[in-house]
Amino acid sequence: MRDTRESRLLLVLLIAIAFALITVDIRGGEDSPVDGARQAAATVFGPIENGVSGAVDPIGNAVTAVRESGDRHDRLAELERENAALKAELGSDDRSRSRLKQLDKLLKVSGQGQYGIKGAQVIAIGAAQGFSWTITIDAGADDGIERDMTVLNGDGLVGRVTTVGPDTATVLLATDPDFTVGTRMESTDELGFASGQGDRPLRVELLNGKAEIKKGDRLVTFGSQADKPFVPGVPVGVVSRVDPSGGDLTRTLSVTPFVSFSKLDVVGVVVQAPEKDPRDTVLPKKPKPTPTPTVTVTVTPSAPADGLNQQEQ
Repeated sequence: MRDTRESRLLLVLLIAIAFALITVDIRGGEDSPVDGARQAAATVFGPIENGVSGAVDPIGNAVTAVRESGDRHDRLAELERENAALKAELGSDDRSRSRLKQLDKLLKVSGQGQYGIKGAQVIAIGAAQGFSWTITIDAGADDGIERDMTVLNGDGLVGRVTTVGPDTATVLLATDPDFTVGTRMESTDELGFASGQGDRPLRVELLNGKAEIKKGDRLVTFGSQADKPFVPGVPVGVVSRVDPSGGDLTRTLSVTPFVSFSKLDVVGVVVQAPEKDPRDTVLPKKPKPTPTPTVTVTVTPSAPADGLNQQEQ
């Protein structure tokens, strides 16, 4: 059809008729006067639509398959997450048992020394505020923690609180070179001062240069005025070496700490000092020496060969 004025008028007329029929159909609803024509059209064009639908079904099925594949992938990922969570839970059981064991030791120490403690967990370790040997614990001012409180665990002295926040606190470890604590020798009561040396044993300077000290002797904290920063009686360590006095006014010892500072987890902050000095009662029991088995061999001397020969004759 050529683009003429008549063709344009015809096109406008057809569009107007189409809109009129649509309006009549919508307003008529189920009683629409064009319902019969629509059914007839459905009869004519229905098979064609079905054919087209059948032609595109493989594509639709492919899309559905892709969607279901995504669902299966999501389910697999969910199962993997659940499996990882179960493994983590099993692992946490072992960790929980370890923490319960540490907590049990801590409670025994606090009971023996009559220390009022606030339990906490180590949440970070490393340099803080210029200190090189520190830990961060998950207890702070809101839990009653204050600066210069003694920190211990089930083995002995851990350190002292240096900085306190609302929910956390920084603890200076006994191994830090800036750390110093007064000590008292078990039984002999010889006094001294222990200082940290990083990953090396503690260095203890005894006030008595002529003190009789031997390897294996043990030390506890002497305690501070008003029990800050240190309460008395907390186990410190075992003497591993005694330097010759050489006539000096003091005597130097190397002391291996009771605490393993590379395995800190559950600790206790002493929020209430004991009413009296527990002395040596908090120290662990000394291991009994294992007797060395001895074997007695009895040797019976044999008769001389000449004597035997004479008897035979």
